[in-house]
Amino acid sequence: MTTNDIHWMPARIASCLDLTPTVREFRIVPESGLVSSYEPGSHLQVQVLIGEPGAGRVQTRHYSLIGEPDPRAWRIAVKRLDDGRGGSRAMWRLAPGDRLLVANPQNHFGLDAGAPGYLLVAGGIGITPLVCMAQRLGALAARRGVPVRMLYGARSEDELAYLPQLRQALGDAVETHVGSAPIDFAAAIADLPRGGQLYTCGPVPMLEAVRRAWAAAGRPPADLRFETFGSSGRLPAQAFEVRIPRHDLRITVPADGSLLESLEAAGVQALWDCRRGECGLCAMDVLAVEGEIDHRDVFLSEHEKREGRRICACVSRAVGTLTIDSAWRPDGP
Repeated sequence: MTTNDIHWMPARIASCLDLTPTVREFRIVPESGLVSSYEPGSHLQVQVLIGEPGAGRVQTRHYSLIGEPDPRAWRIAVKRLDDGRGGSRAMWRLAPGDRLLVANPQNHFGLDAGAPGYLLVAGGIGITPLVCMAQRLGALAARRGVPVRMLYGARSEDELAYLPQLRQALGDAVETHVGSAPIDFAAAIADLPRGGQLYTCGPVPMLEAVRRAWAAAGRPPADLRFETFGSSGRLPAQAFEVRIPRHDLRITVPADGSLLESLEAAGVQALWDCRRGECGLCAMDVLAVEGEIDHRDVFLSEHEKREGRRICACVSRAVGTLTIDSAWRPDGP
């Protein structure tokens, strides 16, 4: 169950463009022709058919909207993950003219335009929500002289999607990092003016490193804003077993599906909101583990993840067998 009332509308793929060997941009137009505007950090919800055509199942995916709003179409970019949960493969099967269902843009990663300075940190496909932010902040820097810096990491030079647009918006303030060498987040945070804000999106290990550096610098937690795509973990996605004693159930979570989706399919109700591992509303008690939990959320603390007593059902996974209690609810609002 969700706190959001979602209105789905028919749309079509207007065009596709390969930005890198693994990242494809899609221009999407609602059949009504009314392309809603949005603010930096917004995303588009898309219904995709996971699995083979004719034998798949419909699931919802969230994709960040790229760049400043265009009244002609929404733009999203999807990184193909062959070992992921199937959403990217489903999107890559789409071609211009194909139809799909989308919901109006939503924003859980809004940009505050009143800070004295900004640091943007992106890892891989995590660049997508930051493109619009970079363009908006580049204009702000030109008008008011507010310092803006971006750190952009990728596995290789040819995976640096949108780099020309970022250079146009921020010039030399865009710093690229290619390969596996660690980025010095502590130094970048030290250069950020007091009261400055950090916006970051990327794989969970990178987000955790940014959070550690931010906390070590004594910066206010509220000035660190992040979003994750919830698809990156320490372990490859594979099927795992889940026992729910309260319901006398044992279910299998497939490699291309989430624990939350499997619980819903089995008739086990769960609270949820973001489905990206950020809000913690879907967190459940873990009663036993025969194997290992692969935490892919950014809600639980590192201590809680090491303890292994809770799991965010929307994105986190396991290897082996989990025993959980579906009745867990947060103490606070």
